[in-house]
Amino acid sequence: MQLKLRAKSYEMNMTEGPILKKLIRYSLPLIGTNLLQILFNSADVVVLGKMVDAYAMGAVGSTSSLINLLLGLFVGLSSGASVVVSRRMGAKDEEGAHKAVGTAIFLSLICSVILLVVGVTCSRYFLQWMDTDPVLLDGATRYMQIYFLGIPIILLYNFIASILRAVGDTFRPLLYLLIGGVVNVGLNVFCIKVLHLTVEGVAIATVASQLLSVILSLIALLKSKGYGRLILKYVKPDKRQLKDILKIGLPAGLQGMLFSLSNVVIQSNINAFKAETIAGNTAAAQLDSLIYTLGNALSLSCMAFVSQNYGCGKIDRIKKVLLTSIGLSTVVTLFFGMLIYLLADPLLSLFVDVPAVKEYAKIRLLVMCTTYFMCSIMECFSYTMRSLGKSISAMIISLVGACAFRLLWVNTFFLLNPTRFMLYLAWPVSWVLTISIYLCFVIPMLSKLSKNMKEDSVQDNIEKI
Repeated sequence: MQLKLRAKSYEMNMTEGPILKKLIRYSLPLIGTNLLQILFNSADVVVLGKMVDAYAMGAVGSTSSLINLLLGLFVGLSSGASVVVSRRMGAKDEEGAHKAVGTAIFLSLICSVILLVVGVTCSRYFLQWMDTDPVLLDGATRYMQIYFLGIPIILLYNFIASILRAVGDTFRPLLYLLIGGVVNVGLNVFCIKVLHLTVEGVAIATVASQLLSVILSLIALLKSKGYGRLILKYVKPDKRQLKDILKIGLPAGLQGMLFSLSNVVIQSNINAFKAETIAGNTAAAQLDSLIYTLGNALSLSCMAFVSQNYGCGKIDRIKKVLLTSIGLSTVVTLFFGMLIYLLADPLLSLFVDVPAVKEYAKIRLLVMCTTYFMCSIMECFSYTMRSLGKSISAMIISLVGACAFRLLWVNTFFLLNPTRFMLYLAWPVSWVLTISIYLCFVIPMLSKLSKNMKEDSVQDNIEKI
């Protein structure tokens, strides 16, 4: 039974109409959401850097790669849910979409329990394994433990946001994040100035603000009239939906963990430098993450468009979506990357005033700001393969091109020239390698799908005759 969308629906049909126009319309709120997320995360670092000291800032910054690693598998599952819901929408399968939404919410609750236990009990051991500076270790541990106590809230928000994006609704996640982010900044200042907390206050503010965003998002799902509606009787594991979500999401999660693992290895080598380098890396990461989030928003848009069009069998349109996404993300990330690099001095002053820390930060910005567009291209290919059901292949490519190569890099080229610049080069070189591998898989795969679709169409016509 087809679901006729109401005029006021936030959902978007991505299988018809001009691709570029719809991509921009879909991605702009998503870009805003990702930028706000980065800015509010940066606010945590700014508040600590300005109101406490560089060591508190470094303590929080030293946890980012590890948190991303632990979250990676479960956030990958949320992307699997997004792909499945998008496909059901493309196929006009209303009940299937509702069951996929319910299954995704159930899955997020189960995963959050696992992650809470691991994160709270093992944070200090993981940080020690990363060779975190002893000066920063206690603060980093306290931050992570509080953060993971609130992980059910954080993970649930990730799943809900993925569901909303799957059906084309990128506006409301932006609105809810804006509200929660403003609360987060206010709570940061309150916890530090009034309660005299440091890293603990920032962690508490993060969890509390996410709780507000989750409440608003849940209300949106429950009141939705479209494919993304949450029906309470479906909040349970549906065999078909769970199988599809795991089939796409598990390899995607492992892929994310592989990327994060390689980043943890690099971060552990950064941690081997003195505390000023770690603080500089933290400040620079806040800036270059703005570039990443622009490209990531556009590549996530590509995933949603490819998934819906795959659901209704429009392979030729998928090719156009991929090319348009690559072109758009390249232009956007290159422009803003160069802009941030040119404005490095005043931007870094927002985080820290120590000259040595700023100089260390510029080394990272030199490498990342000029090359992040390649990461966007790589993710467009990765999300396309994931949307087409080739999540395991995408994972293997990431294993070879990103994780394995970066491990090789830090144990060969970096050891021969153990400088900060050489360490940061591991990222762009691995992006080039991974793109090259993706090209060898994606182009033949799309051609084969297009050929099979045409053969199926001819066979259908013959049977009708």
